[in-house]
Amino acid sequence: MSLDQEADVPTHSGRGRQDLVTGAISVAAILMFVGTGSSVLSTTLQYYFEDGAPTDRTLVIALLLNVALILFGWRRHNALRDEVRVRAAAEERAHLLASRDPLTGFLNRRSLAEEGAAMFVRAQRRRKAMVLMMLDLDHFKTINDMHGHAVGDALLRAVAAEIASAMPPIALTARLGGDEFSCGFLFDPAQPDTVERIAERLVGRMSQPFDVEGLRLHISCSLGVARSDFECPSIDALIRSADIAMYAAKKSGRNRFAWFDQSMERELQTRNELENGLRTAIPRQEIVPYFEQQIDLTTNRLHGFEVLARWEHPTRGTISPELFIPIAEETGMIAELSLSIMRQSFLAARDWDPSLSISINISPWQLRDAWLAQKIIKVLTETGFPANRLEVEITESSLFDNLALAQSIVGSLKNQGVRIALDDFGTGYSSLAHLRALPFDRIKIDKSFVMSLNENADSAAIVNAIISLGASLNLPITAEGVEDAAIEERLRGVGCAKAQGWYYGKPLSITGVRRLLAERRLLQIPASSAPAEAAGQRLAG
Repeated sequence: MSLDQEADVPTHSGRGRQDLVTGAISVAAILMFVGTGSSVLSTTLQYYFEDGAPTDRTLVIALLLNVALILFGWRRHNALRDEVRVRAAAEERAHLLASRDPLTGFLNRRSLAEEGAAMFVRAQRRRKAMVLMMLDLDHFKTINDMHGHAVGDALLRAVAAEIASAMPPIALTARLGGDEFSCGFLFDPAQPDTVERIAERLVGRMSQPFDVEGLRLHISCSLGVARSDFECPSIDALIRSADIAMYAAKKSGRNRFAWFDQSMERELQTRNELENGLRTAIPRQEIVPYFEQQIDLTTNRLHGFEVLARWEHPTRGTISPELFIPIAEETGMIAELSLSIMRQSFLAARDWDPSLSISINISPWQLRDAWLAQKIIKVLTETGFPANRLEVEITESSLFDNLALAQSIVGSLKNQGVRIALDDFGTGYSSLAHLRALPFDRIKIDKSFVMSLNENADSAAIVNAIISLGASLNLPITAEGVEDAAIEERLRGVGCAKAQGWYYGKPLSITGVRRLLAERRLLQIPASSAPAEAAGQRLAG
């Protein structure tokens, strides 16, 4: 028993005793009224009609007191009845608040588990299947950020109304928090198309505009679907399966639904293992830089390197960035990872030939950090790497979220001498606008166009157009994805300045790149060892 409950006990027991006393007094008053009233009435009638003795004053006073006690009891009875009604209403409201989402009136997470468990049992008893859908709105945070939480709440109510209208007559609907909803109902296991029609209706409706608070809002949803008769022994397992399927739908491009299958769970387990491993791998510097050569097509000389991240796992070997970079972005670890790669790269490149540059990719997530430029400059200062030998690559898609912040970050880096390249050019939607908005030093053609340059006429036309655009804007062009001599020759013929790709060799580790630079005499010799090196060369001659 809590302290509050203990404090309430004397109050309730005391009130109960008072109610008992009040009831006893009222009953006694009524009995006395019957006895006293009849005596007073009899005496009064005899006095007026039979010339009897006058009524005893004491009896009259007793009668009046009885009337007063009866009125008191009646008022107390009404007060108690009102108190019981208020208390019952309060308990009903408390129960409602404990089981329902106050914004939409849907079940909350706890109630979904409780009522879902009962529906799960009914499904087994009736030889039906229970389906659970998990729905998450795409980009809902943007609505809150742009229009405020009042508009966001109104949108959630509108979404809830659409979900309720799409459900069959007997269904569970719940809001689990934020912009995540769930709904469940029974269906014939032999007719899953019934479920798919409802899922398609929900996804289709969520992709249509909502008119809310005088605004026309555009959203979409990712929907996960799981059924109880497919290896789901409990309601908790069913909820988890639907949740996994929802994230699979979101990962597949959003604005769609996905049925749960076991491969999703295995993929999720692998992802969780990678996420947990990343948390220790970054500070241990298991994520290391690899260097892809960039070649000047005019002179065929090595111009610099693009830095790529590789995870040298102690037991699994080298892990591709395609596997761990998205996880680092989703979990917010990308900033720490990127700065670690920069620091390792700058330290490794301090004694390279001054003509060699380093290109570093910046994640779209990092461009949301107003202090990004200062963090990069701090690493440059601490490692002693010249800012004018660093080229920061920004993907076009990263500029859509906050162009003003990107302009501020780019401006700060440019002021320190860092060069800026627009990466994956041609894959965005506002390329020319971005070229005017930001002071880029270079354009990089996306490798998807370069790799198909000699087989696809459209790719060739896009490459030619980008190179012509670069020439007119006085922006040098780098082509990514050069994999053979024919592509290199084609690029050289149309005036492309620089190229990179596996045709020039696979990305090299720190040790590998030092070996390459030593062979090409592109490592600076420390001043203290220069005389000894010269003497060694004379002896060798």
